[in-house]
Amino acid sequence: MRSIWLLLLLLVGTAGDAAARINVTALPGRDSTQLTIYNSVDLTLVTERRTLTFRRGLNRLEFSWANTLIDPTSVEFKARTHADEIEVVDVSFPPRVANTLEWRIQSEFSGEAVVEIRYFTSGISWAADYVAQAAPRENTMTLAGNVRISNQSGEDYDHAQVRLVVGTVRLVEEIVNLARQNRPERQRVPTSNLLTDDEKLARKVALALDGAIDRMDVAAKNKDIVKESLSEYFLYTVEGRDTIPHGWSKRLPSFSADAVPITSLYKFEREVWENSVMRYYQFTNSVAGNLGKEPLPDGGVIAFRTVSDDLLSAFVGRTAVKYIPIDEVVELELGADLEVSVRPTLMSWTKTDVNFDQWGNVIGWTTTERWKIEVQNSKEIPVKVDVRRRFEGDWSLNTRAEYTAIDAQKVKFVSTLAPREQSAWEYQVTTRHGTNARR
Repeated sequence: MRSIWLLLLLLVGTAGDAAARINVTALPGRDSTQLTIYNSVDLTLVTERRTLTFRRGLNRLEFSWANTLIDPTSVEFKARTHADEIEVVDVSFPPRVANTLEWRIQSEFSGEAVVEIRYFTSGISWAADYVAQAAPRENTMTLAGNVRISNQSGEDYDHAQVRLVVGTVRLVEEIVNLARQNRPERQRVPTSNLLTDDEKLARKVALALDGAIDRMDVAAKNKDIVKESLSEYFLYTVEGRDTIPHGWSKRLPSFSADAVPITSLYKFEREVWENSVMRYYQFTNSVAGNLGKEPLPDGGVIAFRTVSDDLLSAFVGRTAVKYIPIDEVVELELGADLEVSVRPTLMSWTKTDVNFDQWGNVIGWTTTERWKIEVQNSKEIPVKVDVRRRFEGDWSLNTRAEYTAIDAQKVKFVSTLAPREQSAWEYQVTTRHGTNARR
């Protein structure tokens, strides 16, 4: 599918549009293409270079985007050779010609020149996915990352270099909507005036990234992902080039890290998961954790655990992660686990210090609850258990067990249990209600 085409219309005299469209010449294909794909919005910056032959004087160049998701307001033309002899006079959308814009270009020479055409399109996307393989004791894991690129833009891109951007670009209008809107009958305005403020901001960011690394001739038999830090953005450059046709999808390896330290963590919070105990793998995206060379994009994670000496694996769970900055602690939620149990039991409840108003209505009272928490690890490996308890109102806690306040209404008790170990502790919570509450 080749939906984008260019025509060079050589002007003869100053006749109307019909006469001006004689001497139509089909132009050669792209010399090179670069795709900078953002994963935060449906946005791709396409940079293509072509070698065109100009006549001295005024030339007309048409760009058509039929059946594609290209944003026509973002299309930009620039001469890369003979730049001081080639000037864009204006750009217009020809009447009675759908999905086509026209540049009038003044050339001070006759001959070939390399030109660059840049524009935004939607429909090209990339996503990250990860495979975690935990060791038998779940204290380390191998983490492998991949990127998957898909093209549903309506256009084929030959000999394309692919760059993937982690970061957030805010657009008021999605590019796909701009691509589909109808253009006015005729516009004779400079290309820069066709952009909204948000599009100009997005272009400024995208073009800054576009100029940060210029690897137009990188080639490699085996694809690698080269990472670069660019302020609040992070750029992944896929080595080599690919033909990326419409409907194409491909998965490429990004990284693989061995011996990543992990903690086998189990959480219990009745208000969130009722009586289930949730399983987590906890690790840090840091150099000390054998990671930390770059932030990790959001994506899906599949986790396995090696369960035998011959490396037989068991499926642990599937989850998703958000964008992970360097040095951030990550918790992979892998679902409920039946081999770790937590049993809270209400041992006693009393109501005291009841106060009444002048009409005999209860206006203040105090309740005291005594709870016992029993935790059991039925696994053959040690585990870390995080038990969270929520209290409402004006409360105070009395216990011999160590705990940490999470916020004004929640505390957590964290303990490590050896294989097959059971543990229990008690606490007493006193809650003051109504006028008994401390102001």
